[in-house]
Amino acid sequence: MNRPLRKRTMSKVEIAQMYKAGESTTIIAEMANVSPGYIRIVLKELEVPLRPRGSWKRKFKVNEDYFKTWSNNMAYILGFIAADGMISGHAQLISIAQKEKEILLDIKREMDSSHPITKNERTGVHMLNIGSKILKEDLIHIHGIRPNKTKHLSMPNIPDLHLSHYVRGYFDGDGSINYQKKQIVFVGGSHQFFEELNKLIKRRGIRSYLKVYQTYTRLIISGRQSIKGFGDRIYADSDLRLDRKYEEYLKENQNYDDLEDGKHVVSKAAIKERKNKFLMKFIKSGCITKCCAEINIEPTTFKNWMKNDLEFQQRWNELNKIKERGG
Repeated sequence: MNRPLRKRTMSKVEIAQMYKAGESTTIIAEMANVSPGYIRIVLKELEVPLRPRGSWKRKFKVNEDYFKTWSNNMAYILGFIAADGMISGHAQLISIAQKEKEILLDIKREMDSSHPITKNERTGVHMLNIGSKILKEDLIHIHGIRPNKTKHLSMPNIPDLHLSHYVRGYFDGDGSINYQKKQIVFVGGSHQFFEELNKLIKRRGIRSYLKVYQTYTRLIISGRQSIKGFGDRIYADSDLRLDRKYEEYLKENQNYDDLEDGKHVVSKAAIKERKNKFLMKFIKSGCITKCCAEINIEPTTFKNWMKNDLEFQQRWNELNKIKERGG
């Protein structure tokens, strides 16, 4: 029985190896994106002796108290999972995906885990799957990372000492940096999370703004001084990090105080931020007049935006359709 690889994310040999190592058919099925019944079919096909039901005992180890105590590395991994992880709604499973295998090896070592790292040959993405009820419940109940977190993620209560490490973890999971364009971009589905993150970044004197779309939000940091300031903060005392993004940050060889963002960029950023504030308020109230008053613009300004900014017009139309559908 050959199931297309676009459906199954593990090879039959990998499935057999994990079962022989002691993993349950339920956990393997979650990892491989198939049913437990299909796992048993594969094992029979490969003539792997099946254990009696109820006799499974986990043989992979992990520090199950890891998310109970704050540390720089714990904050980083928490941010990484918030951005690029998945909490199963059915199995006791936490999955972390990344193309760079090295960072998953670092996370695995940090958590004292012996769980294997698998690779989707079609996409080239590596996956670290950790089976643990305790870790899953701690992520949900202590840190607010839930199954289907994409649109419902919120900023956890992070001690100031560890905040920059959490942000670096999220940045490594779902952010990008381009030295040539002088821009850092975060992407995610939770408007609330990015509102909170944007406030934290601004409080540290870094210029950032939000762009709200129908199904996701972008947080953008632009300008040489702001990017340098952001990088200086998140990489200070860093242990875990994605080398590719760190090396892009190191391309800026001048000191923070010797740099500036540029007045023309500030002006454009301010206008973009005001437009995004309008859209974010429109999501909540659905009233154009009220939104104009709250961000201190005239209704004619909104009309000009709609007339002259096709991107703003498209985003407003998308949000308005959601409102009309009762979303």
